[in-house]
Amino acid sequence: MSKFEILSTDGNARRGVVSTLHGDINTPAFMPVGTAATVKGVFTDDILKTGSEIILGNTYHLMLRPTSEVVKKLGGLHKFMNWNKPILTDSGGYQVFSLSELRKLTDNGVEFRSHIDGKKIFMSPEDSIQIQMNLNSDIVMVLDECTPYPSTYDTAKKSMLLSMQWAKRCKEYFGENDNSLFGIVQGSTYEDLRSDSAKRLIDIDFDGYAVGGLAVGETQEEMFRVLDFTTPVLPKNKPHYLMGVGKPEDILGAVERGIDMFDCVLPTRSGRTGQGFTSLGPINVRNAKHKLSDHPIDPISQNPICKNYSLGYIHHLFNAKEMLGGMLLSLHNIYFYQEMMQNIRNAIEAQELKGFIKNFRERYNAD
Repeated sequence: MSKFEILSTDGNARRGVVSTLHGDINTPAFMPVGTAATVKGVFTDDILKTGSEIILGNTYHLMLRPTSEVVKKLGGLHKFMNWNKPILTDSGGYQVFSLSELRKLTDNGVEFRSHIDGKKIFMSPEDSIQIQMNLNSDIVMVLDECTPYPSTYDTAKKSMLLSMQWAKRCKEYFGENDNSLFGIVQGSTYEDLRSDSAKRLIDIDFDGYAVGGLAVGETQEEMFRVLDFTTPVLPKNKPHYLMGVGKPEDILGAVERGIDMFDCVLPTRSGRTGQGFTSLGPINVRNAKHKLSDHPIDPISQNPICKNYSLGYIHHLFNAKEMLGGMLLSLHNIYFYQEMMQNIRNAIEAQELKGFIKNFRERYNAD
């Protein structure tokens, strides 16, 4: 069971520490995504050097390949991927609903076909928890239905109630455990459904509370509106996790609204396709204007990629289709995110978050 301590606050923003069996997580925290027991294109030692304190693994992908039983026999996910810090695993629900075209939802669970070989698979809430226990995740997520966006009120309510039923079953199966179990608030964009979902989860009692069903196509304004009425009803003494978010400005706005934990594939996915995150906004390193640049990717950052490689060299690697280009840019992007999170934590401690966010946005959105 994890412990959460709030060290300081600034408005609704919280600076805290989540303690787990594999170490502490300073919050607000960003989790690089290691879908199939690897953060794509980045060595474990390099992830550590970025200041990352927790990564996310994916239940759906690992249950299919190599299977959670194989990971368990090989010593659990930490040993398997040589990562001795905390790991959070999502429940697999989002991937089931986004990757599997053939799926059937019942009260008992979900039946779907593997996107790898088409094999028919059934996963119940209990199955999802058992898979994550086999992986030995520090933070386990309940199985939920990721409500599509947009949804009618009736569809969102039916989906939310099913997720709450599954959450209760997950908690009962999880039982007494040294690791942590987080519930997931659903209810689409409807305030009363979000409030009802939160209250039901609080009654069940979880170690942390995630906000799910966002970053699925809604605008940033809509996402912030949902957070404005959702985070205030979550327990203040437990960590708040916004799933699948996101862009730097999404994270800043969510921190202002009381969110403590984030994950997103954006730093590495963008890195593999040539987008670099910088203090002056995102850039496309493949653009011809960077061919002769001897400047670093980010003129402000002191990370090892910026110190040792020019923008012109990264540009060359992408044009030559050398895999090192995507590796270096992915690592740079993780450094950017972790530096941003450290600056956010410092700003909360100094009661200067509003000024930090204003300055960040002015630089980031500069032409």
